[in-house]
Amino acid sequence: MRALVSILVGTLAMPAFGETLVAARTLRAQTVLAPDDFVVSQTSVPGTASDATTVIGQETRVAIYQGRPIRLADIGPPALVDRNQIVVLSYVSGTLSIRAEGRVLDRGGVGDTVRVMNVASRTTITGVVAADGSVRAQRHE
Repeated sequence: MRALVSILVGTLAMPAFGETLVAARTLRAQTVLAPDDFVVSQTSVPGTASDATTVIGQETRVAIYQGRPIRLADIGPPALVDRNQIVVLSYVSGTLSIRAEGRVLDRGGVGDTVRVMNVASRTTITGVVAADGSVRAQRHE
C-alpha cells in the first residue's frame, strides 16, 4: 500500500505538459486552415489551440507568422458574406416578416454581427449572418 501511495504521489507531483498548435508557415488573414498549416508543439500556452479538430476548417482573422502559436481569438468560422455583397435582409417578429435587399458593409461568418445598408432606404442596420448567407436584422428594444 505504501508503495502504491508513493507512486501516486510521484505521478501527481510531475509537471503536466500540454500541446499547442503552431503555424507551420506564415498564414495570411482569411486563410481556411488545413492539417498542413500547423504543427504540434509540446509546450502549453494559455489561450491557444491545442486540438487539431477545433482549428481545421476555421479561418484566420489576422496574419499568423510561422512558429507562432495559433490563438483561439485569431481564428473563427469562415466568412459567408463579404463587404459590398448583396444579401437578403430580413426581419421577423411573430407573424410579421419583412424582406429587403441589403448591401453588407462588413465581412462575417455564421453568427457574426455585421452592418447592412438597406438598398432601397439607404438605412444602415446591424444583423446576424445566418447559415444560408442572409442577414437577420436584430431587434432593438
